[in-house]
Amino acid sequence: MTIRKTILITGASSGLGRGMALEFAQKGRDLALCARRMDRLEALKIELETINPSIKISIKPLNVTNHQQVFEVFDAFNKELAGIDRIIINAGMGKGASIGTGHFDANKQTAETNFVALIAQAEAAMQIFRAQNSGHLVTISSVSAVRGFRRAMTVYAATKAAVTSLTEGIRIDVMHTPISVSCIHPGFIRSEINDHVEKVPFIVDTNVGCRAMVKAIEAEKANSFVPSWPWAILHWILRIAPSSWVRKMS
Repeated sequence: MTIRKTILITGASSGLGRGMALEFAQKGRDLALCARRMDRLEALKIELETINPSIKISIKPLNVTNHQQVFEVFDAFNKELAGIDRIIINAGMGKGASIGTGHFDANKQTAETNFVALIAQAEAAMQIFRAQNSGHLVTISSVSAVRGFRRAMTVYAATKAAVTSLTEGIRIDVMHTPISVSCIHPGFIRSEINDHVEKVPFIVDTNVGCRAMVKAIEAEKANSFVPSWPWAILHWILRIAPSSWVRKMS
């Protein structure tokens, strides 16, 4: 297993991004963390330094829908930390509603944040990795990428399917090079994006979920479904399940 010493995480101020930062700090990794809410990043930096005073931690504000800022922040991190070994594109959102119910703006915002902004982040990350001829690109997709879902999940699931497909294309493009590309598909993990939802099947708390995500990231497989139980099996069932069954789940 390749040890990636310096790790950049987008959307690191809360939820899964924050949880992964805590896990990597315990492993002694240097961290480049960015998100819109600088106050939360500052509080997180203090917490991480308490966990492991020996690691380097750099924080910067970033709105991933500001595409030029994405390139500037990634380049600044790269120069400041003398190289980035792994970039985790984690920033995302889950706003939305059924198509045709008057919530186009919310659906568009989710599409632009989860996919268009991810393209900008992937471009910035891969420019760094191609220049240094090494690195590990990680995208955070979702189990929902395997099927279409209804209501608030309709656009969200579509963006995650696009993320999975884009990641595969990047992986094929750099096949047989020192650059590794992985796509992580979390199942239901408690975070800010779903904190308002009461009944969710197989949901795990943030710590358990992030620990599983970091383990999968470290393995550097092409695709991982986490936590492995039940999602490593259930995602295959989801792909062939009747639409009426999928409707009940969403």
